Amino acid sequence: MTTPQEKTWRAGRFWWDCPQPGDARAFPLRAVIFDLDALSDVDTDGHRVVFNAAFAALGLPIEWSVARYRQLLTLHDQRQRVTAELRKRCVGTECDVLAELLADEICMTKEMMFEEMILDAGLAPRPGLVDLVMDAYAADVPVSVVSSGRRSWVEPLVRQLVGEGLVETVVTADDVSPDAELYRHALGELGVAAHDALAVTGSAAGLRAANATGLATVLIDPDAADGRNRPAAAVRADYAGADDALRLATCQRLHAQWWAQHSTSAA
Repeated sequence: MTTPQEKTWRAGRFWWDCPQPGDARAFPLRAVIFDLDALSDVDTDGHRVVFNAAFAALGLPIEWSVARYRQLLTLHDQRQRVTAELRKRCVGTECDVLAELLADEICMTKEMMFEEMILDAGLAPRPGLVDLVMDAYAADVPVSVVSSGRRSWVEPLVRQLVGEGLVETVVTADDVSPDAELYRHALGELGVAAHDALAVTGSAAGLRAANATGLATVLIDPDAADGRNRPAAAVRADYAGADDALRLATCQRLHAQWWAQHSTSAA
């Protein structure tokens, strides 16, 4: 009876030339899907700035600092954040009613100002991002970006952050809702299965959505101390690093390790 090793030798190869568990050759990476928050700190440098402009336009003495806004990001959505800020600042039994009414006006004003201001907000790509995107482009690994925003401002912002012609497809709220379906729609447009792609997200909400779609995921989080208790293939502050920059080869390794581990667990 011929053993697998003998078959390999007869083919002119040796066991160490064959894909091993966790080897990128055993779990090839065929696409990378970023969410918009992974490209830049859109919340802190975009939404926060426009909210401050909305406060000023309405004559409100409120200006969110970076530290304060990051505290508020623990709340589910922007209306909850505004309401929490207003309740903190007012006193009396009428406080809750006033906060609810004023929160609506603030959010409406911010939304009207957002599309006009976001492209001029000076958002910068996260350190090392462009190197990774260029790696993928050179290796013919298609890149997609997903966002719960509108295409009218998301597409030009993506071009502003990573350059023209480097992103294969952009999926926005104009294409699909709810947000959990963004990654699934991107996979369909790229023509790949979930186990062939790596998601890169810049938020805990994005991580949950990517995991729910069955994607191995890297979380870019400058405030994360470590990723031991997070369902991510890796947690990093950014893409840069003197010795451990997140380049395509690292993404391929993380993707392969994730699927080797989860395939073993499933078995």
